[in-house]
Amino acid sequence: MAPKRDYYEVLGVPRNASEDEIRSAFRRLALQYHPDRNRDPSAPERFKEAKEAYETLIDPQKRALYDRFGHAGVEQDAGVGVGTGFSGFGGFPFDDIFETFFGGMGATGTRRQRVQRGADLRVDLTLTFEEAVFGCEKELEFTKNDVCAICGGSGVEPGTQPVVCPMCNGTGEIRRAHQSIFGQFVNVSLCERCRGEGQVITTPCQTCRGQGRVRTTKRLQVTIPAGVDDGSQIRLTGEGEPGPRGGPAGNLYLVVHVQPHRYFRREGTDLHLEVPINIAQAALGDEVEVPTLEGPERIKIPPGTQHGRVIRLRGRGVPNLRGGGRGDLHVRLRVEVPTHLTEEQRQLLRKLAATFARNNTPHENRGFFGKVKDAFGV
Repeated sequence: MAPKRDYYEVLGVPRNASEDEIRSAFRRLALQYHPDRNRDPSAPERFKEAKEAYETLIDPQKRALYDRFGHAGVEQDAGVGVGTGFSGFGGFPFDDIFETFFGGMGATGTRRQRVQRGADLRVDLTLTFEEAVFGCEKELEFTKNDVCAICGGSGVEPGTQPVVCPMCNGTGEIRRAHQSIFGQFVNVSLCERCRGEGQVITTPCQTCRGQGRVRTTKRLQVTIPAGVDDGSQIRLTGEGEPGPRGGPAGNLYLVVHVQPHRYFRREGTDLHLEVPINIAQAALGDEVEVPTLEGPERIKIPPGTQHGRVIRLRGRGVPNLRGGGRGDLHVRLRVEVPTHLTEEQRQLLRKLAATFARNNTPHENRGFFGKVKDAFGV
């Protein structure tokens, strides 16, 4: 293991540096080497080294020991290597035993700090029709409250510690007893001074003003799965705001908005497309080109095609979001009657009309029971 560097050398200050000079030097190094700002592999170790040096030199008692005995004096004062502590119950923390049996009260009689989960965030994401169908990679940019890089989310100025709340004596609760005709009652309420944390910050971090969080702009690369639809929600666990005082982070929810397509209409994993054809194509049949998501494709129109006939192209729809293939593309044929004819077209249609029998009798609406009678010859 490499020997520790001199703490004054780490911070880049002289041995007679004032507290303000030490604090200023640490701020500069913290902003330079904090892992959230510096992606260099050595940055976390440099940040840890600077924080250790700062916490020693900013404390007058620790600094005096360090100036006299070096690193050995500080480690001895911290109890490094001393065989203290309770090791019974197979390594089970002694405070946890009290918490189990006495409702969260530790061995010292103080209540453990309440851990609060951070807030969830929502980001609206607009996709093209093709991006939603086939999936894509997107870079999100949004603002959120993030952990303060200087105090690490504790809210206290580095080198200082919160103190036990003088109002509740560290329990986080205020108990008020009163007598009634039914006996004595104890009213338990949340401590207004520490808000149930049992500790108060006397020297708040100057960067975050004791909040432990600062407003930052976050960039995040996300993968959008194939098959998402308009209104779909994608949950990114732990990408929300961090909880106060080191609590777990909330989640980030992406709400997807899909732009409509020029031709296609989506229903689940199926796509619908309407294609116009003329009366000659409908009567004689033809082969036409229709668009698909992968590009144009030719389909055959059978002779005698009626208006509204649907031709299905299997596997040309939307991928199933949970796997298992794709939907179909339904091509609906719309027979269009021309409204503007040339004289030659009029003559040709008149000759064609002369060959047809005139039968404009309305179709009989026999209904269900009429069809049953026909089936049984009644």
